Formats: sequence, C-alpha cells, structure tokens
Amino acid sequence: MSQKKIFEKKMSSDKDGLRFATPEPVAKYRAARLACNTIADISCGIGGQTIYFAQRCKHVYAVEIDSQKLEYAKENCAKHGLENITFICGDALDPAVIAQIPQVDVVFSDPARPPEEEMRQVDSLRPGIPMVMEAYAEKTQNFAFEAPPQMPPERIDFDCEKEYISLNGQLNRLTLYFGKGVKRYNRIAVALPEGNALVDAPVELPPLVETDKPMLFMFEPDPAVIAAGLLNELVDDMIKATGGHVRVMKIDKKRTLLTADLLTVNPMNKSNFIVLRIMPFETENDYAEINEFLKKSNVGKVTLRGSIDPKDYWGIRNQLEANLDGSKKVHLFLRETESGQKEAILCELIYE
Repeated sequence: MSQKKIFEKKMSSDKDGLRFATPEPVAKYRAARLACNTIADISCGIGGQTIYFAQRCKHVYAVEIDSQKLEYAKENCAKHGLENITFICGDALDPAVIAQIPQVDVVFSDPARPPEEEMRQVDSLRPGIPMVMEAYAEKTQNFAFEAPPQMPPERIDFDCEKEYISLNGQLNRLTLYFGKGVKRYNRIAVALPEGNALVDAPVELPPLVETDKPMLFMFEPDPAVIAAGLLNELVDDMIKATGGHVRVMKIDKKRTLLTADLLTVNPMNKSNFIVLRIMPFETENDYAEINEFLKKSNVGKVTLRGSIDPKDYWGIRNQLEANLDGSKKVHLFLRETESGQKEAILCELIYE
C-alpha cells in the first residue's frame, strides 16, 4: 500500500518503520479516544501515532529505543508543525528514561512482536504489558496497548477493554485499554474510516442459530465483529431492526456469513447480498451450467469467494466467465454442505 493511502503527508522512514506504522485513520481515531492533557507514547517508532496524539493532547512524551527511528519521528512531527513533543531516546523500561517523564494522563505502548508467529500471544509483546504497567505505575493508572488483532478475546487474560479495529473492511488493529480513565467496555468492534461501532451486550443473548441453506439475503459481517466475538450482538441488532429471522452460515474456516429473510442494513455488516441461485459445483459440467445461468442473468464478472486451490483458481474462473458480456457482477460463495457436496451460492451485491 502506498504512503499516499496510509498517511496524509509523506513519511520519513526505513522499510520496517513504514511497515509497522499506524495508518492515519487509525491513528486519528485512537488520538481522539485518548485525547487528554499529557500522554506518553512509548515505542513510538517513526511517529505515525505520535503526530495525532500531539494534535489532540497538550503535550506528548515520545520514547523510542532506536535512535534512527526517533530521528524519523522528529522529522515527521516537524512536517506537521508540531512542537509540543518531548522526544526521549532509550529503553522505555530504563529508570533513567522513566525519570524524564512526569505524571501523565495516559501511557500508550505499541510494543514489538515477532513478525511471524504461529499463534499470536500476549506474552510475545516486548516490552510486556505487566512490565510496562509496573514500571509506569507512579506516572498514571491509565494504559493503552497495541496488540496483534489476530488474538481472540479469550486468549487475552487481562481485565481490560479489547477494541478490534477494521480499516476499509480489513482487520487492522487491536487496542487494549486499562484504567478507569480509558476503559469503557469489555469488547468493542470499530469499523473505520466511518467509525461505526458495536459493543458487547450487558446481558446474555440468545444463542446463534446455524443453517446449511441461505435465505433470500446474505450479509458479510465486518471482520472486527468476528474478531471481537460480537456476532451474537450483531444478529440481535438485526433481528430487533426487522423482526425477521437471522441465521449463521459457515462458508469455510475463514468465512462466516449471516442470512435472513428480510433485508436488514446494519453498518457493522461489510457487505449485503441478495441470493440469486444455489447450484452444484462439483464438475466442469456444473461450471458450464453456472456459466449459462450467468449469461441469461446479464452477468459480466464473477468474484470467487471460498477455499479454492490457487493453482485452480483462474482455470475455474475463466470457465465461469467464458463469453460473459453483461453489466452485472456476481459473488460466488463456494461451500461444502453437510453431506460433503460442493455448491455455489450466487449472489449480487446490494449497494446501500
């Protein structure tokens, strides 16, 4: 992704700095939520988050152990005309560094973590959350930490708010909030750039009902909802909105959709679809029948959604799109039924 899409100004950085820097919409959102008089941004990197803290807070203390990254952070903050930042080079847990920071309203930490990890764990964060909270206990009781968003809430063994953030329909960040000054909920899903949100219900909700067959409409939940474990809350909102039936349908290990008999527009659904037809998807004859249906339906393009071997993807798609010249676009969700048969759920995107 280009800098133009992530940052409002060109950032000074090395490759790793850009890779891990907080995208501007997320940084702005976090800064608005943590707006206060004074904040310490430890492990600040090239300053992608520091910039927006400085725009919202009276003063920022930016700590970074990598001297080159700290120089980049200074340059990037200067590009935004910011002068209310004290830059500190050193280990965030070094008593000499901590001594340079007065009492603050909030400490924000974006700790390092392994670039690749089979299963994301809180224990992999460096510096670790308990260590930071102990080291800065005399500075504040309010902390916010960035953590890998792939971690489900049940794997986070802390009394904190777990905020899963998506950006442009992709899971992007997880922020953990500690302390009465910043902790508001138990779990929350936030969809950026719009800023729509869904929080955990204060009472136990009815269990989800799964189905093997789609109804008239299908809905793709925002990935932050799935990551935060808030599917029950989303379904409850949809049922309250229309009084219709909403069911959960597993497409594959990576995809969970909702299906309903009434169209329910909810901002925490990433996409809304109307179901056109369900057809077998086992053989090349099945592909040909789907192709004939698409021709009659004025379809010109097919987006395959499902577990397909990458080496087979374009061969199958080319067969499905052979001689299509229509104006419509169809999403084909490929799933395996309880009986082990593969079927194609052909849907058209509803723009709302």
